[in-house]
Amino acid sequence: MRSLFFAFAIAATMSGCVKQSTYDSALDENKRLQGELADAQKKEADTEKTLGDKIKELEGQLGTLDETTKNKEEELGKVQGEKAATEKELAELRRQKEAAEKRIAAYKALQDKFRALVDTGKLQVVFRNGQMTLKLPSGILFPSGSAELSKGGQGALADVVKILLEFKDRRFMVAGHTDDQPIKTREFPNNWYLSTARANSVVQFMIKQGFPPKALGAAGYGEFDPVADNKTEPGREQNRRIEIILVPNLEELPSLTGAPPA
Repeated sequence: MRSLFFAFAIAATMSGCVKQSTYDSALDENKRLQGELADAQKKEADTEKTLGDKIKELEGQLGTLDETTKNKEEELGKVQGEKAATEKELAELRRQKEAAEKRIAAYKALQDKFRALVDTGKLQVVFRNGQMTLKLPSGILFPSGSAELSKGGQGALADVVKILLEFKDRRFMVAGHTDDQPIKTREFPNNWYLSTARANSVVQFMIKQGFPPKALGAAGYGEFDPVADNKTEPGREQNRRIEIILVPNLEELPSLTGAPPA
């Protein structure tokens, strides 16, 4: 614009057609226009700076919002994970409660069935090590130092098996126990041999009475799992025993791995 003005001024001067007042007026107009241009440029620069600052501010706010959103999402994920873990734990506790109720129901059913034998003292029905156990004194079943069932022992065991046949869908472990008095014979070098042989004799008798072999097992513990003090004769008598243990079904056992029962 300035160059155009000078070109006009020179042309006017050369032509001698423009008055001095007109020239001055043109100069004033040029100055005004230049001032307006400078103002406009400054305003534009200020506007750009303001917009830049605003954009930075908004970008900062957006970053804060992104971080807050991320934190909230992490918190939500943690809460959901804790909720799922709690629900899983609650389901496992309910399952264990149901399993315990089943074991108690089975215990009561067996106890009711065996009440007559319990009342005679030939048998005890107890919970031991978390397992339902029938305890038969060895003195009723076997002669001293022998693993062969006596006539009276066969009769007592036959009464027990008759009732157990009602539960033949369950598995049972027959465990032999002795007191701590040592034994050393050709047949039984120590109490391990005697306790194991007695348990096996009971298993064989149960099988002959019709109990399914696949539902039975035999084990001997010698004198190493006492239930009373071996220093007294009454204590040793309690330790000389046969136990018939109800083996829990898998679904009755608490989960040790977190996996659902088979």
